[in-house]
Amino acid sequence: MAKYVYAYTGGSMAETDEERAAAMAAWGAWFGQLGSAVVDGGNPFGASTKVGNGGGVGLSGYSIVQADSLDAAAKLTDGCPILASGGGIDVYETIEVM
Repeated sequence: MAKYVYAYTGGSMAETDEERAAAMAAWGAWFGQLGSAVVDGGNPFGASTKVGNGGGVGLSGYSIVQADSLDAAAKLTDGCPILASGGGIDVYETIEVM
């Protein structure tokens, strides 16, 4: 089974305590559905800076899962709360070299 990184882009931040509690509950429920596929639940990103000439993407956080294929990893994103808040998910297969 390979590991995949979910790179979250965009989405909106909850503004009130009630919205934050609801968002955390939604993320908890979604991670609960993924079960043992979750390798690292990840975290949101804070401030960032770009070094070098590479193009930057507005990443808002990450998670790491394991799945049998890229298609299976992509399917696991169904129901992810970032999608409901206008964000997106780029799914990357990791390549173990060390």
